[in-house]
Amino acid sequence: MELRHLRYFVCVAEELHFGNAAQRLGISQPPLSQQIRALEEQLSVPLFERTSRSVRLTEAGVHFLPQARETLAQADRAARIARLAQAGEVGRLSLGFSPSVPFTPYVVDALARFRVDYPAVGIELNELPAEEQLAGVERGTIDIGILRAFSPLILPPRLEAVALQCEGMMVAMRHDHSLAAAGRPLSLSDIRDEQLVLFGSMNGAGFNEILADHCARLGFRPQVALEAGSFGTLVGLTAAGLGITILSRSLARMNVDTLVFRPIEMPFSSHLVMLLRQEASPATRNFRKLVELHNA
Repeated sequence: MELRHLRYFVCVAEELHFGNAAQRLGISQPPLSQQIRALEEQLSVPLFERTSRSVRLTEAGVHFLPQARETLAQADRAARIARLAQAGEVGRLSLGFSPSVPFTPYVVDALARFRVDYPAVGIELNELPAEEQLAGVERGTIDIGILRAFSPLILPPRLEAVALQCEGMMVAMRHDHSLAAAGRPLSLSDIRDEQLVLFGSMNGAGFNEILADHCARLGFRPQVALEAGSFGTLVGLTAAGLGITILSRSLARMNVDTLVFRPIEMPFSSHLVMLLRQEASPATRNFRKLVELHNA
């Protein structure tokens, strides 16, 4: 049974006149009559009672009509969903992100715009270390990874990185800290004797190692007092005065009463990077276009 047979049947059932139905369908009457008879033979039941003066539905035809209409409507819905999926307007978008990323206005704004532009696409968010994001995007368990990088990324062949933002660093500290009153940008030498609160190495995207390397070149080792597993914990420990921390400049927009932020001259920058597969899903490509349009 073909969908066109059902369309022909529904049209004849609505017109109860083969000539009118043929004109409505844009075909001649003999082929229409042949297609209806083929459908009846396939079903092994008559759908119409025909006389020289009238056409009417049989009992089987009366009950078949709503089912035929529903089948056609479902087929139309299926075709529409397929077209929307191809356009990336339905489906799912799974994002992995580093702990501080949801606090970055650039990313938050992009997600908000995507939700407005593509309301039928479900967004799944996963806080993951950088290495797990790389593995997840490569395996296809997540569509996009958004992370901070402080050195060049080495990517598998199927992945690509889109640079979203490059920015300097800020030192965050409690307002009564001795460095809070500094009237100049700080340097690495200024934190030589300071207790630091940093992300654990798993979530730090390599920052801790790079920081230690550059401090070693200046002849000292950074004093890491506490390691935080989340951005909220990092900020809370710093606000409590348990140490100072170093953040990307965009994160210094937080309004925390007890914190102050001072710029620090660093030999490296914070890069916000989006990871995705080269053969990305339509929804992923739409998110990328939206982000790149904003970044233009």
